[in-house]
Amino acid sequence: MYTNADYRYMASAIQLAKRPVQSPHPNPRVGCVIVKDDRVLGQGFHAKAGEAHAEIMAMRGAGGQIEGATVYVTLEPCAHTGKTGPCAHTLRAAKVKKVIVAMQDPNFKVSGKGLQILRQAGIECLSGLLDMQARELNPGFIKRMQTGLPWVRSKIAMSIDGRTALANGASQWITGSAARVDVQQWRAKADVILTGSGTVLKDNPQLTLRDIACDSIRQPLRVIVDSQLRIPVTANIFQAPGKVMLANVISDESRDYNNNTQLCRFPVNSIGNNAGVALPLLLQQLAQTEINEVHVEAGPTLNGSLLRESLLDEIVLYMAPVLLGDKARPLFELAELSDMQDKYQLECKDMRQVGKDIRFVYQRVN
Repeated sequence: MYTNADYRYMASAIQLAKRPVQSPHPNPRVGCVIVKDDRVLGQGFHAKAGEAHAEIMAMRGAGGQIEGATVYVTLEPCAHTGKTGPCAHTLRAAKVKKVIVAMQDPNFKVSGKGLQILRQAGIECLSGLLDMQARELNPGFIKRMQTGLPWVRSKIAMSIDGRTALANGASQWITGSAARVDVQQWRAKADVILTGSGTVLKDNPQLTLRDIACDSIRQPLRVIVDSQLRIPVTANIFQAPGKVMLANVISDESRDYNNNTQLCRFPVNSIGNNAGVALPLLLQQLAQTEINEVHVEAGPTLNGSLLRESLLDEIVLYMAPVLLGDKARPLFELAELSDMQDKYQLECKDMRQVGKDIRFVYQRVN
């Protein structure tokens, strides 16, 4: 059904979708290539919410003259009006000959409707070309649309013997400078950086996005699971640019936080022996505010809770060529398993060297 040229042009569209350093939150990453007579007329990608979608950017590159052309786009053209107009109507008006999409939009406002508009206008439409590669562009957007939860990714640095910090809590720095720079790219993919109160009290981090090649940095929302509001108002995380949410179970309104800090009270977690914040409800609330991807930088307590409660989708694991000893702290706080059938199953999606360290990307196997 598809030609070699079709695969080539869609692969180009997928690469275009990866261009923005930061995600176009809350929208998905999308790329588009417009071709006629085996010549690229225009190409584009969606860079930022509220700005032109990929199809419109590609049309502008073509000078608007795309009648009779074939449009390759990584996600079904939108059929509803949000901050911008519906791309399906624009393509219909431009009298394109064919539209090939990698995947249909999982958003119920669009799913199938964009293609229907085009087909009703006599435009040939095909769907499914490089579908899996297109899905990898937007795991958070897809999961939020399908489940009402964001994609949760945890970054962990460990020694060869699987330890994340010394017994006294010291952890800076296990990995080298190249790995720390690489982490910024993962932060940039996310809409939220999530951590626990223990990490803030121990390391006093800012958890901001920095040292990336980007014209204007949009700081992700930083969410701290601080059930008893233990973090002092003088902590670095409150002084750094960007907004902060404190997820807690008590909401002490008398504390003098700055205007960029929001207190959000949640029920106590009813799963296991954890008396902290109900993490499923926290993630549901984030999804309701159009958060697609959550990047976690936390200790074994929060990471263990996310894993036990089946809330963790992906682990980005940096392994440094060092040993910390059997008294040092583990990756996850997990109950002892008595049966191998209860083990947590992961699938390695990527492995590569970053400086002197090795980076593994694992996803949870359902």
